[in-house]
Amino acid sequence: MRDILTDMEKALVDGQADPMGSAQRSMRPKLAKRFYKDVTVAEAENGYAVLLDGRTVKTPAKIALTFANEKAAQLVAGEFAAQIEVLDPMLMPCYRLANTALDGVSLDMQAVVEDVLRFCGSDLLCYRADGPEELVKRQRDAWDGPLDWAENLLGAQFILAEGVMHVAQPRETIAAYGAQIKPIDEPMVLASFHSMMTLTGSAILALAVFKDHLSAADAWNAAHVDEDHVIEQWGEDQEAKERRAYRWAEMDAADRMLKALL
Repeated sequence: MRDILTDMEKALVDGQADPMGSAQRSMRPKLAKRFYKDVTVAEAENGYAVLLDGRTVKTPAKIALTFANEKAAQLVAGEFAAQIEVLDPMLMPCYRLANTALDGVSLDMQAVVEDVLRFCGSDLLCYRADGPEELVKRQRDAWDGPLDWAENLLGAQFILAEGVMHVAQPRETIAAYGAQIKPIDEPMVLASFHSMMTLTGSAILALAVFKDHLSAADAWNAAHVDEDHVIEQWGEDQEAKERRAYRWAEMDAADRMLKALL
């Protein structure tokens, strides 16, 4: 599932489009000025729409940006309202997630489910360090709980391995995991689930958040045990810190969208 990003000069509202513009500009296009005054949410044909000065926001593929309920629509409306002088899509994770759901995930939800199942076959929590002992203990403390919970939920076991050599998971385990996400029929829910999975590197952690077993913050911390260990040993550079903050904003947005829709 690709993250469909666009500069804000593309089709945000009816009649405003320049689909080739950003590709012809620099790698980081100049941000568009805020061109609207009022941001509202209103009932639409297929749910609730975000309106800028009364005009429906559209995705880059020109699909009306509508949500199953008002709470979810308000997440994106809040992001538009928070833009002051310019429109910075990097600061609008819920909007980007909604674009991905409507322009990408909704076109082939089965392909996204299959991607989740492939990810489940090489889950972060199944690959353990063989040293140093401090890291081994941290992984055990952070990962054994969610792993045990998942195995109890699925009635199946995951195979653990030391190092990075791939180990195949039992078909029964993957099938049992698939049964848990099969009922998802809302593209934005599936997009949020997939986003959390890729951000944490763990289908198990994503399922734990989806099932309300873990908070997004707890899953995030568990996913970064290795990285935090390295930071303690060698320090953290500013670029890595900013990248992690940006990714957390995406994780938080996916969690908020899930909670709004479930």
